This record gives sequence, C-alpha cells and structure tokens, in this order.
Amino acid sequence: MEFLKKENELEDVVSYIKNIAKNGGIFLLRGDLASGKTTLVKAFAKFLGIKDDVSSPTFSILNIYEDKIYHYDIYNKGVGEFVSMGLLETLEESGYHFIEWADEKLENILKEYGFGYFIIEIESKGDKRVYRITNA
Repeated sequence: MEFLKKENELEDVVSYIKNIAKNGGIFLLRGDLASGKTTLVKAFAKFLGIKDDVSSPTFSILNIYEDKIYHYDIYNKGVGEFVSMGLLETLEESGYHFIEWADEKLENILKEYGFGYFIIEIESKGDKRVYRITNA
C-alpha cells in the first residue's frame, strides 16, 4: 500500500497500520534522516490514545509507551548492539514494534528467528511524504 501525505495528515496511514496488524507487529522503518520515521510513530501513538511524549530513542535505543508501542532506533548502535542487548526477545512482547534504521542484516536475523514483519519506507516529496507499506 502506498500513501502520499503531509506529516500532519497521517490518519489514513496509521489506521491502515492498525488494520493490518490489529494486535501488534514488527515494523521496519526506512527513510532518510528527517524523513518522518519518529513522526509516524508519534501519529500512531496518538491514534491509540497514548498520552506519553513520543521522542526518538536515538541514544537510548528503545522507548516503550504504555506497554503498547516499542520504539527502537538502531542508527547509532547498529544491529549487533540490538541483538547483544537482548532486544530480539523484546520483539516477542505483545504490542507494536517500530524499528528505525532497520537494514537487510536485521531482516535476515528476523527471518532466521521466525519473526514476521512489515516494511515502511518513507520518502520525502516536497512538503509531502510517500509511505510505502509492504508485508515482508
């Protein structure tokens, strides 16, 4: 599925995410720096009624919001640190797992351990973003 939206018009995108993964799932977020990965997670949290302040987990690697959303950022630490910190086990928790900067190496690990996941690619197009969501 593909959406073309401004960052403040994400209702259709987050509703679609909720619809394809009613009880949770793993979402690999891909896009350039400042493409809107954290903004999408913020919009999804708002859609779920989460009141927490959603921010990028760039330095902490993981933020958890009301035990419903697990928000990871592996840009600084990389996949090796993600695995060594035991975060693969965290993916078994019920909820929505959004992983920023996920790459093919992480995909291969997820496949090896039998995790299903979705890929969300975000691309800037002027004042709008293209959101491509695929089931891997």
